Amino acid sequence: MSNIIVGIILGIVQGISEWLPISSKTQVLVASTYLLHLNFQQAYSFGLFMEVGTILAAIIYFRREMVSLIRAITMRGSHEENRLLIYVVVATVITAIIATPLYLYADSITEVPIGIPMLIIGAVLIIDAIVIRYSRKRKSHATNTRKLKDLKIRDYAIVGIAQGIAALPGVSRSGMTTSFMLLMKIEPDEAFRLSFIVGIFASAGAFALTMLASHANLSSALSSVGTIGLVVAIATATIISLLLIDFLLKVAGRSEIVYLTAALGILAIIGGVMAMVFATGIVGMT
Repeated sequence: MSNIIVGIILGIVQGISEWLPISSKTQVLVASTYLLHLNFQQAYSFGLFMEVGTILAAIIYFRREMVSLIRAITMRGSHEENRLLIYVVVATVITAIIATPLYLYADSITEVPIGIPMLIIGAVLIIDAIVIRYSRKRKSHATNTRKLKDLKIRDYAIVGIAQGIAALPGVSRSGMTTSFMLLMKIEPDEAFRLSFIVGIFASAGAFALTMLASHANLSSALSSVGTIGLVVAIATATIISLLLIDFLLKVAGRSEIVYLTAALGILAIIGGVMAMVFATGIVGMT
């Protein structure tokens, strides 16, 4: 199979799975294992490296928020922009503290039970859908839900903890952060937005850590896909991501969020089952 076709497939997998609760690194891990014949460590490193495409997409889509963060850093931000900066800093620092040792652990093993975390996330998202549906039927949704301005430092820390745990294979970053924020009664569209924004920095950190700590595994993986294949994969992931971010945020602000959240939960469960099935094949190849 040509590197260009492989790049397109991997880009589509990354671009779709990054924003759904099905763990993009796990889906890329599975796909690259079969398409590029990588071992577990190489495929895991490559899965984290591929987040560069979704980082670019998120920066483009949330460019106004990025400008707001720059204004806050340079002491020219509004109260809301300063609050956004504090949220990003606290959540990112907590994420780094938790994710770094988990990443190093995952990078040192040859096999890992993947799939179960996605089953759990799927169940949580379905519970989220029920909670949202119930609150809206009671007509209390508008008064009981929260936005960034209502959150405290401990809420930021919880988001960081949830995001940090997602460093493990099989755990979806967007699924963890979004489901936790929905359980914290954060407005659905705000939960998706805040999850995607802080995810930029988590993904950037994962990318940098992969470059530093897994250089040998990453080099082997990149040589397998080739320069052209890698460029195609990143470009495809960026384009797909831009389309999916816009779709999810638009739906999150409407009544259809109940069905979207339930559908994401079902997808996570299906993804978890598939990951557990494919895991047997991956272990046999390593």
